[in-house]
Amino acid sequence: MKYDLIDNTLFIKNRKNFMAQMKPKSLAVFNSNDTYPVSADSTLPFEQHRDIFYLSGVDQEESILVLFPDCPKEQYREILFLTETNDHIAVWEGEKLTKEKALATSGVKTVFWLQDLEKVFAELMTYADTVYVNTNEHYRQSVALETREDRFTKWWKAKYPAHSVAKSNPILQRLRSVKDSIELDLMQKACDITNKGFRRVLGFVKPGVWEYEIEAEYMHEFLRNRSKKFAYTPIIASGNSANVLHYIENKNQCKDGELILMDVGAEYANYASDMTRTIPVNGRFTDRQKDVYNAVLRVKDEATKMLVPGTMWEQYHVEVGKLMTSELLGLGLLDKVDVQNENPDWPAYKKYFMHGTSHHIGLDTHDYGLLHEPMRANNVFTVEPGIYIPKEGFGIRLEDDLVIQENGAPVNLMGDIPITVEEIEDLMNK
Repeated sequence: MKYDLIDNTLFIKNRKNFMAQMKPKSLAVFNSNDTYPVSADSTLPFEQHRDIFYLSGVDQEESILVLFPDCPKEQYREILFLTETNDHIAVWEGEKLTKEKALATSGVKTVFWLQDLEKVFAELMTYADTVYVNTNEHYRQSVALETREDRFTKWWKAKYPAHSVAKSNPILQRLRSVKDSIELDLMQKACDITNKGFRRVLGFVKPGVWEYEIEAEYMHEFLRNRSKKFAYTPIIASGNSANVLHYIENKNQCKDGELILMDVGAEYANYASDMTRTIPVNGRFTDRQKDVYNAVLRVKDEATKMLVPGTMWEQYHVEVGKLMTSELLGLGLLDKVDVQNENPDWPAYKKYFMHGTSHHIGLDTHDYGLLHEPMRANNVFTVEPGIYIPKEGFGIRLEDDLVIQENGAPVNLMGDIPITVEEIEDLMNK
C-alpha cells in the first residue's frame, strides 16, 4: 500500500467495541470485496470492503474476519482467514500478507489460510447460536450485484440452517460514525493532500484549459502525495455544467468569464476527503458572481455553527433552508410572494439549492451514520450549500469537512484550504 502502516490499536479498539454489542454465543463474519472483472483477463483495481478494513486494517482481497467473543477456545475469539502467499505469488502479483504481517497490521493473533476455513468454521458453529451477517443498509445504497458477503451468507445458511441470524450493520453504523483520533489524523492527511491539489490548480487554470486537464493536475498531486486516487468520481464543471449536480464528464474547455465548480477529494489509507470550491477561469469574479459566492459562503459558515452534539439532521436542514431563503431574497432570485406561496414539501429555495447540506464522511464519502439519532462529538460531516442559476450560466457550491466537538465550534479539516474571494483571486493572480 502507498500509505504508512496504521497503528493497529485502532483496529483492536474497533473490534472490542463491536464485540461488546454482540449477543451471547454469537459470531460475526466480515468478507473482503470481490475483484471485479472488466473483460478478457482485465479487472478493476481492488477496493477493500470498508467494514473488514475498519475492524482489521487488512487491505487485501479474499480476506475474512471472524469475531466470536464467547468462544470457549480463546484463540478462536478473533480469526483472520487469508490467501496463502508463496514465492510464485510474490513474483507475479506482489507479496501478500504473511501471518506475521497480518498480526502486525491487525493485532489479530490467530491467522489461518483460506483452505482451512470450512474445517475451522464447522467447529466454531458448534459453539455458536447466532451469526451476524454484514448487510449494506446505508440510506443511499443501491447495490445490484451479489457480493462476496452475500455468497458467504448463502453458503453458511444452507449448511447450518438451525442458527439464528443477526445484523452487523446497526452496530457498525453507530461505531463508524464516531471517529477515533487515529482516524481523524488519516482524514486530515487526505484533506491536506486535497489542499495541495487545489493550490496546484489555482496556479494552472486560465482561459482555454480543458476540464480534464484540471482533473489531471489534481491526480498528479494526489499520487505524488501517496493517495492512490480520488475519493470519488471528480466533478470539474465549467460554465453551465456546474448546474448539473453530478456532472462527471469533465470534457469541456473553460472559457473567459466562466466559473469552474470543482467537487474533488483525495483518499488516504481508504479514508475520504470531500471538497468543493468554485473559481473564476480568468482569476477574477464579476460583481454578480462575487455576490452569489459570498451568499453561499455565509450560508456555509452559519450552517457550520449548527454542527454541535444534539443537533438532529432533519431539523438542521430545515434551518439551513431558512438561511438560504434569506440569501436568495437578497440576491433577487426569490421574492416574498415566492416564499409566501411555497410548497412546504418543496420550499421555494429548492429551485436554486436542491440538494442536502451535509452528510457523514469517513471510510466512505457518504459514510455510515444513523440520521435519526442526534449528532455526536467526533462525527465528521460535510457542509456544502450551493446556488445554481442556469439562466445566468453558472452555479456555485462550497464544501468543507467538519469534526463535531464535545464543546464549542466544530474543527474544519479543510481550514487551510483557500475559500474566500480574496484568497482565491490573490493566488490565481500571483
